[in-house]
Amino acid sequence: MPATYLRKSIEKDLPEILDIIHSAIAYLGEQGIDQWQHGYPADDDLKKDIADGINYVLVTDGNIAGTATIHQGIDPNYLKIEDGEWVNGSEAHYAAIHRVAISNKFRGQHLSQKLVSGLITVSTVLGFKDVRIDTHPENMAMQHVITSNGFEKRGIIHMRENGHPWTARYAYQLLIK
Repeated sequence: MPATYLRKSIEKDLPEILDIIHSAIAYLGEQGIDQWQHGYPADDDLKKDIADGINYVLVTDGNIAGTATIHQGIDPNYLKIEDGEWVNGSEAHYAAIHRVAISNKFRGQHLSQKLVSGLITVSTVLGFKDVRIDTHPENMAMQHVITSNGFEKRGIIHMRENGHPWTARYAYQLLIK
């Protein structure tokens, strides 16, 4: 069994992270899911995440198998929620998990479960007891990963992708005891 762990990404990881994200964008498009199809996340978003120290990679057997970002603090996209509400309110102290993707070389190995679990652990180490995440209503695989990690659906938020009209996302929350 290969060693699998999460670590903070570094600048030299950028080419692999970009490859993972670009492949994920194509994969979502092939499935007809209108998530990440309008220029988000942009390469510059990922470069900034690494520079800001908020991007993480999942490493398995010495290879980068996945990537995600932990936004710390208020996420403007999460301020307004419909058909529900955040426990603790919209302006609570929370971490938000974004840009979750697994390499197509590792697809089908249930590593997204480990990636999200690791991100929850990192969030708690960073001092967050409230963790939030969202996904497209048609992204059933990600919804399964999210709920399998203990998140509860709280409502609907709206995201904007580079000038594309606002699109609905299911919003989830995990309160850590």
